[in-house]
Amino acid sequence: MLDLTAKPYSLTAEQIKWVHEIVAQMSTEAKIGQLFFVIGQDEDQVNLNDFIAKYQPGGMMYRPDKAEKIRREQLTANQASKLPLFFAANLESGGNGIVNEGTWFGTPLQMAATDDPKAAHDLGTVSGSEARQVGTNMSFAPIVDIDKNFRNPIMNTRTFGSDKNRVIKMVDAQLEGLTENQIIPVVKHFPGDGVDDRDQHLLSSVNSLSADDWMESYGQIYHHLIDNGVPAVMIAHIMQPAWERRLEPGITDKDLRPATSSKLLVNGLLRSVLKFNGLAITDATPMIGYNAAMARKDLLPATINAGIDMILFNKNIDEDYQFITDAVNNGVISQERLTEAVTRIVATKLAQGIMNEDCQATFEVPETINLNLEQHQKLAQEVAKKSVTLVKDRDHLLPMTPQRYPRVRLVVLGDEDDGGFKEGGHVTQLFKERLQKAGFEVPVFDHKHLDFHEIFEEGVADAKKKFDLALYVANVETASNQTTTRLDWVHLMAADSPWFMKSIPTIFVSTANPYHLYDLPMVSTFINAYTGNIPSVDAVMRKLQGQEEFTGKSPVDPFCGDFTTRL
Repeated sequence: MLDLTAKPYSLTAEQIKWVHEIVAQMSTEAKIGQLFFVIGQDEDQVNLNDFIAKYQPGGMMYRPDKAEKIRREQLTANQASKLPLFFAANLESGGNGIVNEGTWFGTPLQMAATDDPKAAHDLGTVSGSEARQVGTNMSFAPIVDIDKNFRNPIMNTRTFGSDKNRVIKMVDAQLEGLTENQIIPVVKHFPGDGVDDRDQHLLSSVNSLSADDWMESYGQIYHHLIDNGVPAVMIAHIMQPAWERRLEPGITDKDLRPATSSKLLVNGLLRSVLKFNGLAITDATPMIGYNAAMARKDLLPATINAGIDMILFNKNIDEDYQFITDAVNNGVISQERLTEAVTRIVATKLAQGIMNEDCQATFEVPETINLNLEQHQKLAQEVAKKSVTLVKDRDHLLPMTPQRYPRVRLVVLGDEDDGGFKEGGHVTQLFKERLQKAGFEVPVFDHKHLDFHEIFEEGVADAKKKFDLALYVANVETASNQTTTRLDWVHLMAADSPWFMKSIPTIFVSTANPYHLYDLPMVSTFINAYTGNIPSVDAVMRKLQGQEEFTGKSPVDPFCGDFTTRL
């Protein structure tokens, strides 16, 4: 039973009475609207006032755009709404999660590599303060998953690593930075990503831990956060078969469900076992991992009946609203369940300070935008300095100076936009310019114009005539809707691979995925930078040249449990 006196609401008797009165006065249509957390609408494509009047959504999530435009759109939508809206963004790596001009501070794994919670706190502060400038009041972060499988294509650098205790420490700090800036945190992705080697955007992935192992890892994280009053949890399209089987002995494999349609995992594990009393929101419902569970007309009602309160995004918005409306009208979703979900939504808006008892917005949006970019860049530079990690330097190729290696062949892998919703870092030009400024001659490997003579006929002596050292930089970012973040050499003879590394010094730097040793175990020198932003590139360059010590501590096993990577 919903208890609004308990965490995470802690409302007074008078406030609870007000919440119930507001919900009671709402029409069924208005209640249904509150269940939907829609994609942020573009003022250039729709009339925002008309959109809000028609659909009456409970929240909107915006992708990054120009700061002034985002601010204007969110203010317009809020003024048109009878109840103030949740305005959310993926504030995982900085304020760039909501505004184009915002700070790309760094990935969570980079924060963890500093082994200092201050870095995670600064991540929360930077992203929260920049988001608040444009009216955003909710963060789909922190990510509280554990990076247990190095082959997982969607998590690695998005997590705080593979140690649950470090995850808790870093998540607590990021939460503090967000809440200090009045940003409502939504932790994700329950019941836990990072175990499977597949992406829930493409299928219903599986957290395959035993029920006891889950409780000793992910369960401890969620138990800690729930005890501390975390207000909202994002529910993922991820299965946890062991807990469904424990809660319903004899359940058949075909009846197992991803959490977004599983009453056993939401009402059972999350609410009854872990005692979560707050707001539950799905991950994006256009994902294949969601739609693979059952027909959408049945799936959306099943989501609400599972104990989830809000549905993130739509396919066809009118169709989705009709599916829920039909389910309410025919009793598949009871009025009691509908009212419970809406009560949680309204109570969260009141308890988290985005509205008052008169249904007026209380989240203050500054009259002028001040992103404080200069100060935030300084903080990002501090994190980069502390996080870049030397994994191995077997043959002592460092320091890398123009005196030792006048000519450096630069080979950059994965520096592209392919893949869904990447951070967008491009590092080729950054490294080239900094190498040249440091006094190196820098021939860049040209992937668009392959030298067929070199590929098929040249040997070691030919290569030595061209360069003294090969610097490989992999900027293979995690991104949605891709099945792997492994190294993918040019398919013609692996033309860009360092076949010569036993004869010519070769250094490998990853500005994203920390696990590339798995595909290049024999390389002598390997460095993880975790983020492809300018502060990280600058830090790598200083450390390569011996101007600065490597102080980063790996939050994961970069050797991937493979003995060959340590040789």
